[in-house]
Amino acid sequence: MTLTLYHIPDWASSIIRLAMEEIGQPYTLRPMDWDAGDFDTPAFRAVNPLGLIPAMETPDGPIFETAAILLWLNARHGGLAPGPQDPDRAAFLSWLLFVSNTLHPTVMALIHPDRPAGEDAAAEAGRIALEKVTEQAAHLETLIATKAPRWLTPAQPALGHYIGILLRWAIYLPEDPDLRFSLAPFPALRAVLAAHEATPAARRVAEADELGPHPYTAPEAP
Repeated sequence: MTLTLYHIPDWASSIIRLAMEEIGQPYTLRPMDWDAGDFDTPAFRAVNPLGLIPAMETPDGPIFETAAILLWLNARHGGLAPGPQDPDRAAFLSWLLFVSNTLHPTVMALIHPDRPAGEDAAAEAGRIALEKVTEQAAHLETLIATKAPRWLTPAQPALGHYIGILLRWAIYLPEDPDLRFSLAPFPALRAVLAAHEATPAARRVAEADELGPHPYTAPEAP
């Protein structure tokens, strides 16, 4: 099976690269350059008409959106998340969509507060986004501390890596130090992310994408 991942290190495509490394699936990277206009070429728009990554070419045709690619990979290869007949499937899907539809856009609002609010209101928008990210992290902390789901361990690593990349951005990307997220109040969540960043697959991606030795718990700029 030939898979081609359109990729920029430390963008959302790193989540998919982590997943493919975890399952040992061969793939080809197609490096992308935002400034060079790669996202607007007709060839790439044929893969993802929205002009965003992650996007991947597969034998079934192109696929885009992080959650969709993770579900497709798990359906084809297993090992990333509960399967269709697993009793944990319903809870996993609920939290996957929470991460994709709630946490992901909130983190983007935190690191780019000017986009929804404009320059004049960016500071207040960033403060609100940080409050929301912290509240959403608290939901994950409660889930881990009370349920300890298998699908948030390296045994089923798709969602853990997705959360890890998002919170990595929230920790180091806001320009204002007062708007940077902290894992300190969330020991259970931090332990989950520490376990994920220590897997051999995560270490390979961290080295290749220059994410640092502790990409989730002590992130460094690439």
